[in-house]
Amino acid sequence: MPIDLKPAVRPAAPAVDADFLRMIEGYSLTTAEILYRMPDHPLLLQSYIWQDYDQAPHFPVLQRFLSFWQRSLEGRLHMVRVTSSRLLRPCEVAVAQPVGLLH
Repeated sequence: MPIDLKPAVRPAAPAVDADFLRMIEGYSLTTAEILYRMPDHPLLLQSYIWQDYDQAPHFPVLQRFLSFWQRSLEGRLHMVRVTSSRLLRPCEVAVAQPVGLLH
């Protein structure tokens, strides 16, 4: 009987989600509502929603985006409202099960 000398094929290791790795590095989902003035109608405000993974409380990714906005886009920034899952999280509620009854 011939002996099979082929190496055993191992299943590929599951890939780790890139967003999960970023969360381990301290990133969390960040959302910014950006109000800016319309270039042709400066009395009107327009809203833009930005969302990405960023590090609270300094938000370097958002800072780079806002720097790009001010350098490259015509709409002047009026206000930026930021929320991050690291800054605000829903609380966890655990329901206690009764151990026993007293009469």
